[in-house]
Amino acid sequence: MAETTHGALAPTYHPLPITIARAHGTHVWDTDGNEFLDFLSGYSALNFGHLHQGLVAAAMTQLRQVTLTSRAFDHDRLEEFAQRLVEVVGPLTTGGEDSLVVPMNTGAEAVETAIKAVRKWGYDVRGVPADQATIIVAGGNFHGRTTTLVGLSDDPVSHDGFGPFAPGFVRVPFGDLAAVADAVDDTTVAVLMEPVQGEAGVVVPPDDFWPGLRALTAEKNIALVADEVQSGLGRTGTTLACELWDVQPDLVCLGKALGGGIVAVSAVVGKPEILNVLTPGTHGSTFGGNPLACAVGVAALDLLSTGQYQARAAASGKVLQERLDALVEQGLLTGSRCVGLWAGIDVDPELGTGRELCEALLERGVLAKDTHASTIRLSPPLSIVQPELEMALDILEESLVALRDGGGPEDSPGQGSEDGGSDGEARAEDEEPAEAEPDEPAEEPAAGEAPASDAEAPEAPEPPEEAGAGTPSADTSDIPDAKVTPPRKRRRPKLSPTAG
Repeated sequence: MAETTHGALAPTYHPLPITIARAHGTHVWDTDGNEFLDFLSGYSALNFGHLHQGLVAAAMTQLRQVTLTSRAFDHDRLEEFAQRLVEVVGPLTTGGEDSLVVPMNTGAEAVETAIKAVRKWGYDVRGVPADQATIIVAGGNFHGRTTTLVGLSDDPVSHDGFGPFAPGFVRVPFGDLAAVADAVDDTTVAVLMEPVQGEAGVVVPPDDFWPGLRALTAEKNIALVADEVQSGLGRTGTTLACELWDVQPDLVCLGKALGGGIVAVSAVVGKPEILNVLTPGTHGSTFGGNPLACAVGVAALDLLSTGQYQARAAASGKVLQERLDALVEQGLLTGSRCVGLWAGIDVDPELGTGRELCEALLERGVLAKDTHASTIRLSPPLSIVQPELEMALDILEESLVALRDGGGPEDSPGQGSEDGGSDGEARAEDEEPAEAEPDEPAEEPAAGEAPASDAEAPEAPEPPEEAGAGTPSADTSDIPDAKVTPPRKRRRPKLSPTAG
């Protein structure tokens, strides 16, 4: 397995020692041909899996038309994108079918846009004195890495050393409705929170918290803003996480999965009374709402509109929760939290750090990422099928047992001929290659679009021959009962002692 090198890069990340060269569905391959199951999904940016053929086709078609105009001019995909967002997400906000959309690029930009909008609404509509607007946020939050947004954080790694920070924010404990109520005064224009805190370790608030926020903010004429950049668009088994509590926020911030893992796309959707205050010249973005982003965003929303991805996340999430609960009962985890196909698990510090567990998973062919020392987030693509999910959870249990017993991968059960990945070596002579399910064809271009020529048609990347049956999950992800053979477990070389 190749070590990662970053000679010209500033050290803003400490990645696991893997260099990814190709991907398809729930699988990725590194530069040596080793195969892995992706259980991070780009922090939910890859809800539809890697290189979903329908999304790739939409991007390829638009690449041959126009990719960027800037908002100095309208283009033929902009209103289509906005209208599709209103159809899919608008009814889940208080804006309903009259909702407005502000297209941006990244999740942080969407949150910054919402902050600007609620402040200006507070001044122009609510009559809050100039420059006195305040917004209530939650401890443990993660809204992005701009200087304003890290100022909201109480994570010293994100926060310390980057001040001075913007004033006008009041932080209260997440899930504490009484603390929110105590923080409200005449200058409060909004409550801005994640429905489920992702970076904090998939922290789910008490069931009465979001309904209480909705009642409180409605009574006080305060905007309720839900940052659903990570939690939204199917991850929790619903289109928005707020649906879990039957709550309609006034504004919702979206990103990550909205771009389908193809291009950065984000947006703020919601109440026109608030978003109408952003008039020409008060806000904008050169790339926000560009034609390529809109084309991919429309295709992603079309996938969500069927409800199949949400249903898959809910069903797979039950399996995930049951298996994690069992690991807690066995004493292999100190805690777990699961909502839809999204989980945070806590490792006993006596067994090892979250980083060490991630490295043990990596050795066995599963990619995950730690957060806050002893916590790991699990968020596989929503297209994952049960054999893949069960195999990854088996590997998780195996990795925890190895940490508990103080052994490396060579001492753990299943090591040898089968340890969760492929190293490009020939199979053992007594192994028969697995037959792959036939790939589904790529989605047809939308009406009015010119079909791609044979030379131009997008193709899913061909995995190494050794990858066998591990690839169909991307192409069958729209079919709830698709049968996909999980990737065959194979030998892989051990990481060098100095890796990572």
